[in-house]
Amino acid sequence: MSSDRAPLSAEAVLASSADAVIGIDDRLRVTVWNPAAERMFGWPAAEVLGGELPIIPKELRPEHGAVLEQVRNGTPLTIFTRRMGRDGAAVDVRVSTGCVRDEHGNHAGWVLVLYPSEKEVQAQTSAMERARLVRRLTDVVADINADLSLKSVLDRIISSLTELTGADAGGFVLLNENRVELVSLTHLSEELYGVSAPLESSLFGELLRSGKSVLLANSATRSLEDLVWADLPGLHTIALCVSNVQGRPYGALYALYSERRVGHVELELLELLAEHAGVAIGNAMAYEELKLQRAREQAVSDSSADGIAVLDSTGKVRKWNRSAAELTGYSFEEMEGRHPPFPIPAAHGEPVKHKNEGGRWLEILMARIPDTDEWVVDFRDITAQKALEEEREFFLASTGHELRTPVTVIQGYAALLSRKGERLGPEGRQEASEIILDRARALAKLVERLRLGSDVASGEMTVDKVPFDLVELLGQSVTAFRPLAERQELILDSGGTLWTVGDPLVTGMVIDQLLENSLKFTPSGGTVRVTVQEDEDIVTIHVDDEGIGIDPGDEERIFERFFQSGERGDRRGYSGLGIGLYIVRQLVREQGGEVTAHRMENGTRMRVTLPRHRGEDAELGVLVSETPRSREEPEVSPAKA
Repeated sequence: MSSDRAPLSAEAVLASSADAVIGIDDRLRVTVWNPAAERMFGWPAAEVLGGELPIIPKELRPEHGAVLEQVRNGTPLTIFTRRMGRDGAAVDVRVSTGCVRDEHGNHAGWVLVLYPSEKEVQAQTSAMERARLVRRLTDVVADINADLSLKSVLDRIISSLTELTGADAGGFVLLNENRVELVSLTHLSEELYGVSAPLESSLFGELLRSGKSVLLANSATRSLEDLVWADLPGLHTIALCVSNVQGRPYGALYALYSERRVGHVELELLELLAEHAGVAIGNAMAYEELKLQRAREQAVSDSSADGIAVLDSTGKVRKWNRSAAELTGYSFEEMEGRHPPFPIPAAHGEPVKHKNEGGRWLEILMARIPDTDEWVVDFRDITAQKALEEEREFFLASTGHELRTPVTVIQGYAALLSRKGERLGPEGRQEASEIILDRARALAKLVERLRLGSDVASGEMTVDKVPFDLVELLGQSVTAFRPLAERQELILDSGGTLWTVGDPLVTGMVIDQLLENSLKFTPSGGTVRVTVQEDEDIVTIHVDDEGIGIDPGDEERIFERFFQSGERGDRRGYSGLGIGLYIVRQLVREQGGEVTAHRMENGTRMRVTLPRHRGEDAELGVLVSETPRSREEPEVSPAKA
């Protein structure tokens, strides 16, 4: 391969060499002294050419001679030694010595190439430092990627900033629409944390407008005193680099210099750190969003009244919300990795109803998650719904039974009057009419009781609250029921006048219902006793019977709609709908009182409390004889509570 250009001359090469080149003939006279040698040692060529080499210190002349002799007889040799400048200062150098031969191959002299060893040490040190920084950058990247908390990632990035870039302080500025905010810092006052400024007037804004990734601002080109970073004494240079997340500017790393100087290596490391920071921040943001999404899902799951479970492909529990634990009695720790304690629907959209060990009825639905091959199971408590269905069935059956008897009697006697009225005679027709009237009244009372139960359940029942004499009202109720107690003894045990506050008509209905129940369930020869007593703030009524009593555990349940103590069917001999005591409790509570049931050794005690009224003057209230108690009421007829 050839070139049309003239070849470089030896003189041009020597003159341009960065290393000092010295030629010595076989008589040890200097024959070559290039400009680099002049710069290194200070002697101009005119002063040394033709003379003895002046740079050899006296104590190192034997070493110099030995090297020359060794090179004459062998191969080139490089040593680290010391030479002397024109000013007498020692210069540490690396000297490479080679042999120069003539055209016949005979020794003609030596050539010495000298390079300051301190530069080599600096180069080696710089290379080692660069390698260290690269290794440290790798460690920093691994460290910041190991943490998925956004704040922790930012703090770790900034804490590594000063070590990698040699900065005296630093910070991370977050881009938030048209403002920037300092969200992490190191070697700066904590008071700066959270400080914000307009993007337009910030160095970050200037960097974005420039389209570059790095900006270097120093006190020689602009004033730094009006910046927030002026909090750092002696600040002279600010280097900042954009940190992009998913291709868009997210923030910027600021490296602040007040004592040290910044070079290209520091800027390069700053840029590399900013790039890795963008990746780490993106990962942290994705993780934070995932955590937030999971927290939302968990909150929705935990706030749901339905039990929610996630099953793996084998049907074992992976997630189990709070309602699931409450509905089944099993915690997540107990259920994890196990099959649910209820049957799983055979297919999507086919609910299963199941009664668990705790007596709850559950409706269970299931849906598949195709991407994960998991199943989401939703189950809800339908115990109340099942109870309502049973109540509805029982209500319809009981109502049909209760209505059938009076309707049948009315229908029969009406038909009798229609077909054979003339043959019955006056007395027969009168008797049939009275029976029809009696049954019609019973039927009307039954319908009224159903209406009252509906009003109470819907909250449309209203009561008055006036003072009245409770003892007088009890006396009226007992007197009214004595004709119906032909087989039992009905006793009122009370003192004189006792005032309470409430609705006399409603209270009378309550007492009538309690007396009716007591007489209905008390066998022939038994006693029903009504007592009343007063305390400081309340008056208490006890209605005690010697009937069949209440099954253990049913003391509260008998006040539920359509409930009767004992298995249904055990008391078919006692007619009724099972809403009487439900109505009683609601009416008593509307007056600020309470009614409870208590099992006794022989029979049942019903306890009613009402607020006491301390006034004893009739003018303070309305006497019972003046209340709506005198209104026409349906004739008392036994009805089941």
